[in-house]
Amino acid sequence: MKTKDKKIRARNILKGLKKLLPDAGMMLKYSNNWELLVAVMLSAQCTDKKVNEVTRHLFKKYRSLEQYIHADHREFERDIYQTGFYKNKTKNILAAARYIKEHHGGKIPKTMAEMIRIPGVGRKTANVVLGNAYGVVEGIAVDTHVARLSQKLGFSKYRNPEKIEKDLMELFMKKDWFQLTYYLIEYGRKYCPARKHAHENCPLTKFER
Repeated sequence: MKTKDKKIRARNILKGLKKLLPDAGMMLKYSNNWELLVAVMLSAQCTDKKVNEVTRHLFKKYRSLEQYIHADHREFERDIYQTGFYKNKTKNILAAARYIKEHHGGKIPKTMAEMIRIPGVGRKTANVVLGNAYGVVEGIAVDTHVARLSQKLGFSKYRNPEKIEKDLMELFMKKDWFQLTYYLIEYGRKYCPARKHAHENCPLTKFER
């Protein structure tokens, strides 16, 4: 399929997503930009619902960046245990707190280049945080739903998130990059899950060819 045709097809799919899921958006709960970053880091390989259950208590216990900086490592592991991969997440979150205090005066930076220097932060996390915190859009957040559906819908042939992101950025207009992530995530949850299902009945199937 020619690039022009792929872009037309992508626009049609986006129109379908907008009609199906007009309210798609961020599901994680937080009250400031640091909590947003923590929640996104915890969401790796974990449902938003479970993250919100954990952070409801976590954000009451740790109310400032300083409290994360001085948190007991083992205790913090217990606090986030239910989100999975708790050892690595603890290491990254507490290191991120120290890094942000030392290099950015305790504030979340506003550029991709600065964000991906933070321990445990890759492009996916950076895209989510920048878009929700500051309305800064430098790319498209590619999580497991976005990666899977990008292949399923023919947006990309790759499995590597950065290559998928590049393909999506070429197919879609920049004004749609931020919201596209949430459309695909919600579509995966509601209509086209990873588990076995009657895919031919999924609403966007007609656009796949």
